[in-house]
Amino acid sequence: MKHTVITVALFALASGCASTPQLDAVGTATLEPRSGSQVRGTVTFTQAGADIVRVSGEISGHSQGPKGIHIHDKGDCSDTQAMSAGAHFNPGKHKHGGPYEPQRHAGDLGNITFNDKGIAKFSFVVGGISVSDSTPDGIIGRAVVVHAAADDLETDPTGNSGGRVACGVIR
Repeated sequence: MKHTVITVALFALASGCASTPQLDAVGTATLEPRSGSQVRGTVTFTQAGADIVRVSGEISGHSQGPKGIHIHDKGDCSDTQAMSAGAHFNPGKHKHGGPYEPQRHAGDLGNITFNDKGIAKFSFVVGGISVSDSTPDGIIGRAVVVHAAADDLETDPTGNSGGRVACGVIR
C-alpha cells in the first residue's frame, strides 16, 4: 500500500510538471510573405516566467507605421492569403483586445511599428500564453500573422487590422 501511494504521488507530481511551461523554452516562427507582400522576418517566443512570454523579432518589407501582429489558431500558412491559419488563438473565448487587457484573445499581441525603411525590431512581454505544445494556452504549432494595418485593439474579432501579409508557424 505504501508503494502505491508513493507511485501515485510521483505520477501526480510528474503530470503537474508536464503541464507547466518550461522556463526559457523557446519557439520561433519564420514569417513568409502572403497576399502579394514582401513582408518577411523572424519572431521568437521565450518563456520568461510561469505566465510571461517575451516576444522579440525583426520583420521587414512593410509600409511605415504600426501593424497588427497576432497568434492564430492553426499552424497552417499554406494559403496565399494565410486564411488557412484560422482565427486568432482564443482558448478563453474572449473578445478581441489589446495585449495587456485582462479579457482578450490569447493571440492578441497588439501592434509592432515599422520604421521609414519598412523594418520593425521589437521586444515585449505578454501573459496568457506559454511556449508549449501540451498546455491549453500553448503556442507551439500555431501561426504568427502580421497584418496590413494597425490593430485598433478593440474591434471583434480582428482589431480591424486588415489583410494577412506574412505568416509563419511557431516551432
